[in-house]
Amino acid sequence: MNERRFKDKAHAGRELARKLLKFRLERPVILAIPRGGVPVASEVARELRSPLDVLPARKIGAPLHPEYGIGAIAPGEVLILESEALRRMNIRMKDLERLVENELHEMERREKMYRSGEWSRGFPTDTIVVVDDGLATGVTAKAALESVRLIYSPEHLVFAAPICAASMLTELAPHANEVICVESPSHLVSVSRWYAHFPQTSDREVMALLEETHMALERSVHTYA
Repeated sequence: MNERRFKDKAHAGRELARKLLKFRLERPVILAIPRGGVPVASEVARELRSPLDVLPARKIGAPLHPEYGIGAIAPGEVLILESEALRRMNIRMKDLERLVENELHEMERREKMYRSGEWSRGFPTDTIVVVDDGLATGVTAKAALESVRLIYSPEHLVFAAPICAASMLTELAPHANEVICVESPSHLVSVSRWYAHFPQTSDREVMALLEETHMALERSVHTYA
């Protein structure tokens, strides 16, 4: 399969939704990892006619190399550290504490902003699907899944993304009942290279998508009632 598989995140979300529909999940709730996972998850939620909310898990990036994940945090005081990465980068404890504190502040900011609307007023939690825009390394996904189990205790927990490194299907297996991806190449250099258009998602766009998806669900409920 060639790179640039998806036109944009909306296209990727529709492709992922088609894959998820085959699993016939019962009353799923969609939790997006913001910000990048929200445009994907919005399309999934619309196609599945499911509630959409966010789970603001945060990757902890290495000093001077923020794209390189050395750990992750998630709601419920979840903290996962990659011990091998910490050793390899020779990161001092005081630097690690500062990095964690910075990400905690950003996670709390996003939690307060993104979960202020009607879409966060409660939903069934038997089946939860955690959605991101891609999965190259598993540390943020692991933190998100651990957080979901801690907070919601779902009977069925799924991680889903349009593009996943093949190794992640095995690595995440102990953390979720299913790991579902549209594409799973054996060698994934960069998630963004699988998208023709991969802009950063803003806070404003996240809020708009959450509101629009909630309103679309409300309309569908009234239509099919």
